[in-house]
Amino acid sequence: MTTAPLTGARRRALIAAITALAGLGSMAWAPQALAQAGTAYPNRPVRLVVGFPAGSGPDIVARLLAQKLSEGWGNLGVIVDNKPGAGGLIAASEVARAQPDGYTLMLGETGQLAIAPSSYSKLSYDPKKDFVPVSQVVTSNFMLVVNPAKIPARDVKQFVEWSRAQKGLFMGTFGAGTPGHFGAFLFGDAIGIKPEPVHYKTTGDALGGLFSGDVAGAFASVGLSAANVKAGKLLALASSGDTRSASLPDVPTFREQGFPQLVFNSWFGVVAPARTPPEIIARLESDVRKAVQSAEGKAKLEDAGFGVTGTTSQEFGRVIAADTASWGKVVAATGFKAD
Repeated sequence: MTTAPLTGARRRALIAAITALAGLGSMAWAPQALAQAGTAYPNRPVRLVVGFPAGSGPDIVARLLAQKLSEGWGNLGVIVDNKPGAGGLIAASEVARAQPDGYTLMLGETGQLAIAPSSYSKLSYDPKKDFVPVSQVVTSNFMLVVNPAKIPARDVKQFVEWSRAQKGLFMGTFGAGTPGHFGAFLFGDAIGIKPEPVHYKTTGDALGGLFSGDVAGAFASVGLSAANVKAGKLLALASSGDTRSASLPDVPTFREQGFPQLVFNSWFGVVAPARTPPEIIARLESDVRKAVQSAEGKAKLEDAGFGVTGTTSQEFGRVIAADTASWGKVVAATGFKAD
């Protein structure tokens, strides 16, 4: 049997038919490929970037979370990568530019994601556009801590009276634009004294300033301050939480001491670069929540002084949006600009 030669028209028609069939095959394969991609993730170590030094509150949370995630992923490995500097902005800028493949994440905090948009006129990243929320991991109340060997006050009222007798109220912070920094402004506004913030680059430097007496006090997270308070090296005068901290139950809240306006906290949560595939975000959200809400994970985080949440991606997004608005008002009231 002979075959008629392909004319130009017949050749074009045949090519079109083959292309259409191939397209149908690709369409049928696409959902399966996406499903396999989601199932396969992760298949290599994941990097969890932290914008603060080792030993800081975010670092403590990141390492506990990394351990539980790694265990859940067959000990695949979650590498905590500390990138301290500029109140966490260096780390946030790097992760915002990272490949959106789920292998570079950030344990973000209130300052980086909710305060920075108001305190910086030129920010190298946009928290809303450059990140996808995965899950809020913990919340953290603050303690107003002083060095009992340097400061005679034993409660907030005595600290206020002592401060009024001084030439200035020098308050240490763990970085400009951080929640503790604005906590000092809120405190000053509540007692009618304008504080002089002294910004330290590292947690160790800030604690050193307290121990030496270079600053009168500081707002430190419960997780960071608890060990020093229990050891008697620092004295916690008040907690910024709605209720007393389980780690330091003897420390009354500001509300209990007549300062109902001084109720605030911070939080840490996992975010991924924008355009990370939704199936990977869903897997991460599920695994992060399992890690922090497991009996062991929750116990360890609570023992470190944090309140465990483990929210959905949508819930975390709403928290970021609400806090961006509320902290924005605080920043505006202080007139602070970091640049």
